[in-house]
Amino acid sequence: MKALTYLGPGKKELMEKPKPKIEKETDAIVKITKTTICGTDLHILSGDVPTVKEGRILGHEGVGVIEEVGSGVKNFKKGDRVLISCITSCGKCENCKKGLYAHCEDGGWILGHLIDGTQAEYVRIPHADNSLYPIPEGVDEEALVMLSDIFPTGFEIGVLNGKVQPGQTVAIIGAGPVGMAALLTAQFYSPAEIIMVDLDDNRLEVAKKFGATQVVNSSDGKAIEKIMELTDGKGVDVAMEAVGIPATFDICQEIVKPGGYIANIGVHGKSVEFHIEKLWIRNITLTTGLVNTTSTPMLLKTVQSKKLKPEQLITHRFAFADIMKAYEVFGNAAKEKALKVIISND
Repeated sequence: MKALTYLGPGKKELMEKPKPKIEKETDAIVKITKTTICGTDLHILSGDVPTVKEGRILGHEGVGVIEEVGSGVKNFKKGDRVLISCITSCGKCENCKKGLYAHCEDGGWILGHLIDGTQAEYVRIPHADNSLYPIPEGVDEEALVMLSDIFPTGFEIGVLNGKVQPGQTVAIIGAGPVGMAALLTAQFYSPAEIIMVDLDDNRLEVAKKFGATQVVNSSDGKAIEKIMELTDGKGVDVAMEAVGIPATFDICQEIVKPGGYIANIGVHGKSVEFHIEKLWIRNITLTTGLVNTTSTPMLLKTVQSKKLKPEQLITHRFAFADIMKAYEVFGNAAKEKALKVIISND
């Protein structure tokens, strides 16, 4: 089968790889019909995730059709259409029993990281009963690709960790796909203001259409001043970091008001300077996290009812044979006006 393969920092190739096989009775083999590229894949290619070894098939998002199941799989059968979770969970270990699926003792984020991922014609899904979701009849499968990772991530690690409440002022630093997912799902809780911050005017315009009440272009280095001006010098109740670089984390530290929350969503490849000397006295809460995907069933229902429309984030579509071109476009998102790309294999 063809698969997009990581060959070391800065190197990837669409190459022939062996089709995966059932290794444990709880496995399923899924034929991928649609997948996408995540900012985390770009972090891997930049060398920010050294646990990813050369030869690994990338990707942790997608939908597909069950090709084969192990004898221990009870919830799915050959031919079922499924949504693949970016998090693999056994459902039985101590962490899974706490809903901490991200830290499953025999799973967590392993697809496209510690085992081969979804940017291929077929993928092996361990613990299939807990790591796949049936696709409801009539639901847009492209929309559901967004539920593999970015929507649960933006919602759980941004909105829920940030404890967004009605009437609050929220700032989201980074208007990429995860930042946009946080913007859309924050509106479940009716904050009064959502300030979107980014370097890219196109993304800020899109953010306005998606419900941002204010936008700030941070390219002049004056984002902090602008946000403080918009909040009458008070700062924001919730600052979400959705980029993963020191500069954006710094903005969050400067704009959070006393008693506020900094919800770090971004994947950080470098250390940041944490200003405890300023923040110790301000009663702030700082959260970090890898998504658990406990919200996926709820998000599925909101997509089914059309209350949430993740397909709004799709800007480009490619055939699987053109995945290298898809990476080029996604990697030059500002120039290409790209948010999420869909790669189809059906």
